[in-house]
Amino acid sequence: MPVLAEASRPKPSSLSDLEVESIEMFINFLRLLGWPKSVGEIYGLLFVSAGPLAMGEIMARTGMSLGAASQGLKLLREFGAVRTVYLPGARKDHYVASGELSRFATSYIEEELLPRMRTAQERIKRMEKMMQSLPESGGQLPAERIDRLKYWLDKGQKVVPWLVKFLKL
Repeated sequence: MPVLAEASRPKPSSLSDLEVESIEMFINFLRLLGWPKSVGEIYGLLFVSAGPLAMGEIMARTGMSLGAASQGLKLLREFGAVRTVYLPGARKDHYVASGELSRFATSYIEEELLPRMRTAQERIKRMEKMMQSLPESGGQLPAERIDRLKYWLDKGQKVVPWLVKFLKL
């Protein structure tokens, strides 16, 4: 979705301009990773929040459902992007965004990207075996494309360790 369309979207009345900008930035960023809009909304709101927020408050401020909020918070906790904090006298869990975006990115790379790259590598090997059974005349174009996939996967596998090292600095 174009950024202009995002910017023209009416904001909920309970959100400040800063919160809207943060939410939209994280929605756009996390969409690149294939994550749901609700995860970007939650993280964007918590990222600029002055204090911890309960799930009900997150739901009310963003207009999201209980299911979306619950799933989004669970995913963000699993990746270390959000943590639960204790508030004396409060019965409900309250959440804050981790300021360690590098931990969040590193977790995503290690837990999502690397396994997908390994799967892609296995698929390419299977595709190469399948190519061997194609008639000679039909095998050239797909073989070049598979070689291109191998090239880009190899480049990615060389960059990822450097990226993880950079993020952990």
